[in-house]
Amino acid sequence: MASPMIGERVPRKEDRRLLTGRGRFSDDFNAPGQAYAVFLRSPHAHARILETDAADADPDAGVLAVLTGRDYAADGLSGLLHYVIPADHLDPSRPGLSDDQISPLPEPLPIATDRVRHVGEIVAMAVAETRDAATDALERVRIEYEPLPAVTDARAATEPDAPRVWDGDNICLRAEAGDAAATEAAFAAASRVVRIAFHNHRIYGCPMEPKSALGEYDPESGRFALHAPSQGVHRFKHSIAAALGVEPDSVRIVTGDVGGGFGVRSPCANEYPLLLWAARRCGRPVKWQGSRSDTFLSDFHARDFRTEGALALDADDRITAARIDYLGNLGAYPISFAVLSNLLKMAGPPYDIPAMHVTVRGVLANTIPVSVYRGAGRPEVTQAVERLIDLAADEAGADRAELRRRNLIAADAMPYRSGLGLDYDSGAFGENFDAVLREIDWDGFPARRAAARARGKRAGIGVVTYLESPGAAPYERTDVSVRADGSVEAVIGTQASGQGHETSFAQVVAEMLEVPFDRVEIVYGDTDRAVAGSGSHADRSMRLGGTILYRAAKRIVEQGREEAARLLEAAAADIGYADGRFTVLGTDRSIGLFEVAAEAPLAATEEISTRLHAHPNGAAACEVEIDPETGELAVVRYATVDDVGRAINPTIVEGQVHGGIAQGIGQALMERTVYDAESGQLLSGSLMDYCLPRADDLPSFLGRLNDRPTEGNPLGVKGAGETGTTPATAVVVSAATDALREYGVAHLEMPLTPEQVWRAIRGAG
Repeated sequence: MASPMIGERVPRKEDRRLLTGRGRFSDDFNAPGQAYAVFLRSPHAHARILETDAADADPDAGVLAVLTGRDYAADGLSGLLHYVIPADHLDPSRPGLSDDQISPLPEPLPIATDRVRHVGEIVAMAVAETRDAATDALERVRIEYEPLPAVTDARAATEPDAPRVWDGDNICLRAEAGDAAATEAAFAAASRVVRIAFHNHRIYGCPMEPKSALGEYDPESGRFALHAPSQGVHRFKHSIAAALGVEPDSVRIVTGDVGGGFGVRSPCANEYPLLLWAARRCGRPVKWQGSRSDTFLSDFHARDFRTEGALALDADDRITAARIDYLGNLGAYPISFAVLSNLLKMAGPPYDIPAMHVTVRGVLANTIPVSVYRGAGRPEVTQAVERLIDLAADEAGADRAELRRRNLIAADAMPYRSGLGLDYDSGAFGENFDAVLREIDWDGFPARRAAARARGKRAGIGVVTYLESPGAAPYERTDVSVRADGSVEAVIGTQASGQGHETSFAQVVAEMLEVPFDRVEIVYGDTDRAVAGSGSHADRSMRLGGTILYRAAKRIVEQGREEAARLLEAAAADIGYADGRFTVLGTDRSIGLFEVAAEAPLAATEEISTRLHAHPNGAAACEVEIDPETGELAVVRYATVDDVGRAINPTIVEGQVHGGIAQGIGQALMERTVYDAESGQLLSGSLMDYCLPRADDLPSFLGRLNDRPTEGNPLGVKGAGETGTTPATAVVVSAATDALREYGVAHLEMPLTPEQVWRAIRGAG
C-alpha cells in the first residue's frame, strides 16, 4: 500500500503560490472596459433622508452614473437574503432557536432609501471611468438629513424610552433553554452561589484583505458575474439572486484566494448586489476597490454580549446548577442568529452540571450589524462559566485547578448528554486538563511568581477547559473524477480562506485512492464549477467535506474494480487494489487506476445533508506578568491541549490553533470597537484606533494535540478552526485576575489595556 497521507505533516501546497506573489485575490480580478465604483456612506447613526441632489455630478468628467436607494427601489430590487435563522429547528436532536421566538424582522435594502440606521450605511454610489472621478462625483452629491436620536448600547436599547431603530420593539429575539424549575431548586438548596456580570465587548474581524469586488453583466445571456472574497460562493449566489430578482443560475460567483475569513466573509456584503446592479445599468463591468476605512465602516462586527451568570455549588464544591442570561447587540438589523442559537446550546461544557437554564435576547441598535466571528458564541460561554468557577474557588478558598478537576465529566460517563440536550460521544476532559497543567508547569509557578516579584512585576496564572458544539450548514457536495493524464480532480463547495484545504483535502483523496499526493487537485470558489455547497464555517469543512471526499473516493475504487475486472478478464471479486493499481489476486496481471480511467470514466458525486455533530474540546493555561506601576500586561506563557478528533495534517491544525489563540488574546488585551454613546459615531475606525496583536505581543505557544477520534464520521474529525479562540479570552482574564488578587481585584473587564489594569489596581485600593 502507498504511504498513508492522513495524519502526515505534509507541507501546504498552496504556500508556494501565496508566498511568491502568485496568489489571486479579489483586487487582482479585472475586466476589459471596466468602470469604477465608490460608495457614499452615512455620517449619521440615525437620520431621515429628506432630499438627495446629484445634479452637480459632471458627466463630462467621466461619470457614468450616480445612484441612490430610491433608484434601487424604483428598479424593483430587494434586500439581501441573510439566512438569519439557523435551521436548528429542522433537527429535533439539537436544541436551538425556533421561529416563534423571533419577532418580525426588518428587510433593509443594501442602500438606504429614506432613513439611515448606522454610521457607514450606504446612501449613494457613483460609477465613473476612474476611481478618482467617482470620488469627485460623490463629493458633489448633496444629501439633506434630519438627525434622529440614536442608541448604541444593548442595555440602553431595551429601555422603554429608547430610540426605536425600526418601528416596534428593539428586542427582536427572546429565547430560553434548559430546565428553569430544576435550576431554581438547585440554587435554593445550594451551599454556595457565585454571580458575575460582564461585557464580552464588540470587536472587528480585521481580515488582511479589505473587500474589493468586480461585477459584470452580460446582456446577451442575462447573466451576472461577481468576483469577490467569500467563505462560500453559493450563499452569495442565492443572496444576490434574491436581491436582484433573478434565478440563482443567472448569477455566477467567483472567489479566488481570500485574505482572511473568520466568519466576517460568510454573509454577503451590501456592496456586491449594488455592483452588479450598476454593471447592468451602465453596460460596463464595475470594480470597487475597498479601503481599510471601508472595511471598518461596512464589515460586520462581532461579539457585543452583556452577560449575567450564576453558579450553584453544594457543600463538596460540586456544581449543581448554572444560570446565564445574555443580552446581545445585533446592530441596525439582524445578519445572523447563529451566535444566539449557539449560546442556547451551551452553559457548562465540559463540566457535569445537572441543571441549567439559559436565556438570550437579541437587541437592535444604531451600530453596524454583528455576525458570526471565530468561535461564534463558544468564547462567550467559556468565559462566563470559567470566570464563575474562578470566583467559586476564591470564595471557598479552594484550589482553582482542583475545583475544575472535581467537576469535569468523567471518562466513564461518556457518551454524555448535557443539561441542554447536547450529546458528547467522545473526549478525555480530565486527561486534557492534567496535560495542560504539565505543559504550563503549573507546579513550578510559585517560584516564577517570586522571581517576577523580585523584578517588580506581579505574575498570575490561569487554566480553563472548553468544549465546542459546531453546528453549521448541513449540506455539502463534491464531484471527484480520475483523469487519464494521471491526475485527480475534486470539485467541492467549501471555500478556503487560509485553512489549507488544497493540502488537507488532497491528503484524504490521495490516501483513499492510494495515488501520489501531488496528482490531486482541489477545485473550489466558482459556482459554475462547483454545482452546490455551503462554504466554510463552524469547523464544518473537513468534517463534512472530508467525509464526502472519503465516500467519493471509495466509490471510484469500486467503479475501477468493476472496470479493471472487465479489462483483465477476471471476476470483480478477484480484483485487489493497492498502491493505485488493480491486480488479479494471486497473479502478476494488473492495471493502474489512471490506465483504467483512460478506458472508461471514473467519477463520483457525493452529497451530505446532515451536520455530523462533533465536539472539539480541550484545555488552555496562561501565565501573565503585570507591571503594577503602569498596568502593562505581558503574556509570558501560553499552553493548550486540544482534541480535534483525528488531525488530517497536524501542522495545519497547529497553525489553526495558534491563529485562533492570537485572535483570542487580541480581544482579551487590546482589540475593541468603540462608539460614541450620544452621536453613534464609530471612534475606532482605523488601525490608529483599533489595536491588533503583533508577533512580539505573543509568546511561543506550548501544547499538543490529544486526538480522540469521533465515531460520527468516517475520518474521526471533530474540527479545529475555533479551538484556539474558544478558551483564550477566559484564560487570559483568569491569569490577569490571579496576578492582581493581592490588590483585592476579583474581576477585570476586557480589553486588559494598561489603563484598564492600572485603574483596576487603583480602584481596588
